[in-house]
Amino acid sequence: MGSNREERGRRQRREFSREFKLEAVRRATSGEQSLAPVARDIGVHPNLLRSWKRAALARAGAGPGEVFPGNGKLTSQDEEIRQLRREL
Repeated sequence: MGSNREERGRRQRREFSREFKLEAVRRATSGEQSLAPVARDIGVHPNLLRSWKRAALARAGAGPGEVFPGNGKLTSQDEEIRQLRREL
């Protein structure tokens, strides 16, 4: 009984490519537009774009693959930490 309700009420989670996120962050930080209009233009909630911006700024100087590594993938630095902890 509950499963039908869950199926109807559940929205499918959208996935965005690394390139899409990087371009969105670039537009939001370029100074041409504020964050809210950029989010509206690309069809995402401003809070989502804000979190992408925060992640990109936190990893400034890292390569594009390091900023948004993907589902379940660790950045090279996080992977190294995991390896070192495993060796302890």
